[in-house]
Amino acid sequence: MESYLITGGAGFIGSNFIHYLLAQRPNCRIVNLDLLTYAGNLANLADIAQDPRYQFVQGNINNQNLVQQLLRHYRVDYLVNFAAESHVDRSLKNPGVFLQTNTQGTLALLESARQVGIQKFVQISTDEVYGSLELDSSAKFTEQAVLAPSSPYSASKAAAEMFVHSYYQTYGMDVNITRSSNNYGPYQYPEKLIPLLLTHGLQGQELPIYGTGENIRDWLYVEDNCRAIDLVLHHGQAGEIYNIGGHAERSNNEIANLLVDQLNLSGNQISYVADRLGHDQRYALDTSKIERELGWQPQWSFEEGLKHTVNWYLKHKDWFYSLRK
Repeated sequence: MESYLITGGAGFIGSNFIHYLLAQRPNCRIVNLDLLTYAGNLANLADIAQDPRYQFVQGNINNQNLVQQLLRHYRVDYLVNFAAESHVDRSLKNPGVFLQTNTQGTLALLESARQVGIQKFVQISTDEVYGSLELDSSAKFTEQAVLAPSSPYSASKAAAEMFVHSYYQTYGMDVNITRSSNNYGPYQYPEKLIPLLLTHGLQGQELPIYGTGENIRDWLYVEDNCRAIDLVLHHGQAGEIYNIGGHAERSNNEIANLLVDQLNLSGNQISYVADRLGHDQRYALDTSKIERELGWQPQWSFEEGLKHTVNWYLKHKDWFYSLRK
């Protein structure tokens, strides 16, 4: 039986990954370690809470004694670190929290994993560590691109990556880093663009867009990311970094207008607010490495993924109403 420690598993991508593992790998055991900060929500996992293969533990990833106890007790083979403060706006107001969780927390997990000895450590990172591309450029970031983070959030994630890489170089630990583009899908906390606009629209509120709305992101349906992470976890080459992108670049204006159409809203509900400090213009990833080495391709088109996401939120209004309260 394969044993996994998933940190931050009550969050958006982490909870989706736990669902994915339980469905795709029936003979597995999962321990979910999550501090349950504002974005951690056990309602994301209510449907599998009684599954005998799943165990939830509330705790801090900086608590090395706890982490080592879990690694030993459950004989963990794989540690996948989703735990992170991830909202750029919050990092502008309190960068120290991001350093503590994203950077120091990753180091604490690495050291615990090294002392206990596990098969593999996978760090879940972000395309934001690369910084920004020009709006009118066709360039894409490869895994060899220089890191140039623009926000305290992305700087803390880049610093965490450096520690992960150092544990591969210094101690020979089998590690991988995944850098994904903007995820969307079920269970996403409504501070991110798509669920923010969705929930505002469903409640008859304005749909706020930063600046002129021309900023471009590559959008990745969360299930495609989970499948890629699983491939990296089991087949990724030690020490390697893998970009994971959806091949779906859209501007914020395009996203807002698509949601207006799908929800039968008025275009007058779109409003423009003061731009975010240090707002990156465009992200785009070259995913040829993971496609070539691991045979991964996104299976969800953006149109299909967005429609599925809208339908999920329509069917789970109680889920986000409780969060907004």
